[in-house]
This record gives sequence, structure tokens and C-alpha cells, in this order.
Amino acid sequence: MKPINILLIEDNDGDILLFKESFEDAGILANIEVLTDGKLALDFFQHLISQSADQFPDLIFLDINLPKKNGHEVLDFLKGQETLKKIPVIMLSTSSWYKDIEKANEAGVLLFISKPFDVDQFLRKITSKGQFSILLKNNQS
Repeated sequence: MKPINILLIEDNDGDILLFKESFEDAGILANIEVLTDGKLALDFFQHLISQSADQFPDLIFLDINLPKKNGHEVLDFLKGQETLKKIPVIMLSTSSWYKDIEKANEAGVLLFISKPFDVDQFLRKITSKGQFSILLKNNQS
């Protein structure tokens, strides 16, 4: 079984724990790397640009409300890089404000999920998307 390489950009320790437990409880084999602020994420992506594609995460979960640089700024940078823009991004936020959702969708997110989230509902949402389903199938091979 090949693990999914996930980058979680989230500053809330409780949400990080819930996120990791969700994947573990679902039996999804995943390597989850965590960055806790937007500046760290931008630095990470700057470094990643010079790496080969096999070093890229398979999927990014990105919170909007991050310290130092917000999720929209991180997303804009990521989607502005030719080598990185195809990495699927799922936006996480306590906001359900239509402007946040609209802005994230315009930038090309795969999915927008409002927090707090129920673990079962969270897993149903993320596995209902085509790209993530493919990753799950690869994970079970």
C-alpha cells in the first residue's frame, strides 16, 4: 500500500489532531506533514519549486485563518507557480462567508470545507471528489 502524502497547513492543535485521527480511523494510510502558519507554507513552497514532482504532496489541506500570511495569500502563491499549481487543494475554514468561498473557488480549490467538521461528514466530503477518490484507490493497491 502506498501512503498518500498530505500537507496540512493549519494552526489549531485541536483541528490538527482531529484531522490526523480522521485519516487513521478511516484506515487511510497517509504521511501527513503539518505547517502551522502561512509564512512557513510560503517558505516550504519556495523550497519545493526546485524539487522534482515526486517530492510534491499529493494533496494540500489549507486553512484560511493562518498567522503571518492567510490561506488566500498562500493559495494565490501556490496557484501562481507553474510547477505547483496542479497540486489539489482543499480549503478549510471556520468561515462560511460567501466571499471566502467564492475567492477560494476562483483560485482553483478542489473543495471548500467549513469547520468545525464531523469526522464522518468530513471523510464523506473529501472522498466524494474524483481526484481524492483516485488517491484512495492508489492507497489501497
